[in-house]
Amino acid sequence: MAPTTWNFDPAHSEISFKVRHMMFSKVSGFFGDWEGDFTFDPDDPTAADIDVAIKAESINTNNEDRDQHLISEDFLDVENHPVIKFESTKMDAGGDGDLTLAGNLTIRGETREVELDVDYHGKAVDPWGNDRVGFSATTTLNRKDFGLTWNQALEAGGVLVGDKVEVELNVQAISGE
Repeated sequence: MAPTTWNFDPAHSEISFKVRHMMFSKVSGFFGDWEGDFTFDPDDPTAADIDVAIKAESINTNNEDRDQHLISEDFLDVENHPVIKFESTKMDAGGDGDLTLAGNLTIRGETREVELDVDYHGKAVDPWGNDRVGFSATTTLNRKDFGLTWNQALEAGGVLVGDKVEVELNVQAISGE
């Protein structure tokens, strides 16, 4: 069976993140505007192919001042790098049903290979007769790998913004065929 083309359902999907603030708490946020294409066959998950484009200016941490700083030249520099891009290169299936998605992530013009731990939650038919699939995925990035190096030393020691960014995706998609 050939992989099916799926369309992301943005009303039931989210790309979110968490990063340490002042060394002792975490700030979370999400990207509100993104799109992509992917093919997936539940019987052969290794045949998956995924491309996602995120509008960097759609970052939302529920704090307008912080969001404006994050889209500035200090961080995402959306004027010069308006899109965050992910292009898959390989999906591996573990013996216990675990999936690992590898791909190239480009942020602020820097491309790095990343791996996401993926949970496939299954396929079902919605009340309107559409086939749907659901996934969640996580990865941890070092923001400095992508040129996101701005920081501020704290008087008591440490820094204002942590280097580790925890990324979580919760995705629902509708069959495009």
